[in-house]
Amino acid sequence: MSSSWQDRLWRGLLALPVLSVILLGGCSNLGFYMDSIGGHLDLMSRTRPLDEVLAEPDLDARLRQRLLLAQQVRRYASEALLLPDNDSYRSYADLGRPYAVWNVVATEPYSVTPRQWCFLFSGCVSYRGYHAHEDAEAFAARLAHEGLDIHVAGARAYSTLGWFDDPLLSTMMDLPEARFIGVIFHELAHQLVYVEGDSAFNESFAAVIAREGVRRWYADQGDMDAYESYLLALERDADFHRLLVATRERLAALYAEPRSAANMARAKAAIFAHLKGEEYRQWKARWNDYAGYDSWMAQPLNNAHLALVATYHGYGPSFTRLLAESGGDLRRFYNKVTALAQLAPESRRLALTQLVRKD
Repeated sequence: MSSSWQDRLWRGLLALPVLSVILLGGCSNLGFYMDSIGGHLDLMSRTRPLDEVLAEPDLDARLRQRLLLAQQVRRYASEALLLPDNDSYRSYADLGRPYAVWNVVATEPYSVTPRQWCFLFSGCVSYRGYHAHEDAEAFAARLAHEGLDIHVAGARAYSTLGWFDDPLLSTMMDLPEARFIGVIFHELAHQLVYVEGDSAFNESFAAVIAREGVRRWYADQGDMDAYESYLLALERDADFHRLLVATRERLAALYAEPRSAANMARAKAAIFAHLKGEEYRQWKARWNDYAGYDSWMAQPLNNAHLALVATYHGYGPSFTRLLAESGGDLRRFYNKVTALAQLAPESRRLALTQLVRKD
């Protein structure tokens, strides 16, 4: 990591009101912040400019091809999609691990509402992220000891929301091409518009930008077959998501009933058994026995596995409608999204809901 990277990083860190973290967040939060800073410093120390990496004569051929694609996509993101034109995704970091971060999600044993944690950078979010898998597992074990349902999920990429120049990560390189392109657009969208404490808004907006960006990219490349394949994969994912949302809603209805703890536990177990059995078999039959979710469904499932499924897709149709109402003009669309972001939370939720009720 060059001195300029170090200077920019530490200027950002030192500008934070660290005293307020100590006074308001407590020692446990301060420890988490320090771990997060250490993890990000390690990531940045592994970061090198793309031109420097591509100049290596013995660079793996597949990695070279993927990084060359990333250069083109990154340029396209700013020129054609009007996403932030900065140094994010113009460098590369080999992390030497399968995921960039591991996120811990937790719920009460008879609730599908995720516990929230509040941070300086991103406001309140429904998960807690760790750069080291063992740290995530240790935190999850402490929560499980409290009797909570927990889930530890790896993420291939994350955004610092423009605080720093995010690099391309080795954890992203094995993604299918269209998804790889979409991740770059998705993470840059977070840098463009982000509302503290509103994961549904942030993730739905970024997902719509990723999908629209991939569509425009392949249209300009004259390869709409690749986009159609990507769209089919998204439709399959959305169908699986609907399966999980339906289960989440059944669990929520169950937990609202006045039952004994023993009866509630049996009913909860029955709902998960039905999901993993007959419901999943029917879902697979609709998708020609697609096996991409088999390993996920084979693990022991609990509330925490379903706690975020409604969060990350909830406003997708609303943003799609808003883009259509903008005539596909991204500048107009971003202005409208920015206006929504500035509304009070309930007004924003109402405005997004009304967008899909106009018909």
